[in-house]
Amino acid sequence: MLNQFKKEVLDGLSKTPQKSLPSKYFYDKKGDDLFVKIMALPEYYLTRSEMEIFQEKTEDIISALSLNKEKKYSLVELGAGDGTKTIHLLRALVNKDINFEYFPVDISQNALDGIESFFKAELPTLIVKPNHNDYFKALENLKQDGTIKIILFLGSNIGNLIDELATEFIYQLGENLYKGDKIILGVDLKKPKEIVLPAYNDSKGITAEFNLNLLDRINNELGANFIRNQFIHAPTYDEQVGIAKSYIKSIIKQNVTINGIEFHFEKDELIHTEVSRKYDDEVLKQILSKTDIRWEHKITDSKQLFANYILEKN
Repeated sequence: MLNQFKKEVLDGLSKTPQKSLPSKYFYDKKGDDLFVKIMALPEYYLTRSEMEIFQEKTEDIISALSLNKEKKYSLVELGAGDGTKTIHLLRALVNKDINFEYFPVDISQNALDGIESFFKAELPTLIVKPNHNDYFKALENLKQDGTIKIILFLGSNIGNLIDELATEFIYQLGENLYKGDKIILGVDLKKPKEIVLPAYNDSKGITAEFNLNLLDRINNELGANFIRNQFIHAPTYDEQVGIAKSYIKSIIKQNVTINGIEFHFEKDELIHTEVSRKYDDEVLKQILSKTDIRWEHKITDSKQLFANYILEKN
């Protein structure tokens, strides 16, 4: 994985006219801890809104899934995080005697270790099978096991992809599923910039630290010489289109060396790190239109800030 990390960093910083770094590498141990803090921030409405859905509308989710006690299910959570949302659904399924196993999938072994310990304590009868793998590789490995799949892709992680890549992602999900398999897709809904921007630039600076920690990780793991205080966190949001973007901005003209390769930064030059797409029904319909996945149900929180769409493979 270190070689892949190095390749993607070097490739991203070599791009013109816009340098970039992959957001998936935010999540080392420190990054995981920082993101847990972000989710608890008052400005970060996303987690609270989706949590409300899983806490208050668990029965609506289960009803939309049309589960059968005579069948066996695999609940596969892509990018499992800390499990604090999913536990409400899993506990209800255990209490209803639904025959299922839970497969958290993540590229962070630290996250998987944490979620396994969490569920062992909270739901000791639940069968948890952590999968430290790429999403599609994990699904490919599970495809032939004879169970009905329910894929959880929560937290508006799909929003980290531009629409064309989101379509490709959903299409690839479908390629690893059989007819009737389901997807629970969590998406952040379009809303005013007064709500969105503070979620990506909180008053305590934790989101800034989360973004800039990527430079520390590159220094520590790839031997780079980024000087942290010469870069700042710089988010933007286009309210009309519904796209938030995160950048790391160089505040001076400078050079950085990674693996013997020198990269030049102009003053105020931006490194793009993350897209956070906001959705409405039309955007989602357009994304699904070129896939074999159909929209079955939509469940929202009380303030209509967030939605969990229940999708099904045709």
